Amino acid sequence: MTTSLDERYGRTRRNRSRDRLLLIAGAVAVAVVLVAWVVWAGLDGQKPMVEVTDTGHRLMNEERAVEVSWNLSVPPGNETACIVQALNADFAVVGWKTIIVPASNEHIRALTETVRTAQEANTGLIYRCWLT
Repeated sequence: MTTSLDERYGRTRRNRSRDRLLLIAGAVAVAVVLVAWVVWAGLDGQKPMVEVTDTGHRLMNEERAVEVSWNLSVPPGNETACIVQALNADFAVVGWKTIIVPASNEHIRALTETVRTAQEANTGLIYRCWLT
């Protein structure tokens, strides 16, 4: 009676072996995917990071220009380009300039650049920096 009930509800020895085999295959597949992801993420490598912090600006309205100061943090030996912007009271760009910062042995550098403007500016800031 027990044997016929086991067969009726799929609890035979063959079904248990198949279920165990599927469970092992599933665990192996998950392990392979996990290991592949760890290797892919680990071998991706660290790309040099560029960090920029605005430190101030000085309006030179009689010359229609803004002097922008900022700190640039980049790994030594990397040339960097930055865009410096001047904005008016409506936050519209009234002047901008692309600066090429040569490679240096220093990790953090304080920089200042003057941007000429088409209109009177209220502020100046760094828009973006990237490795070249």
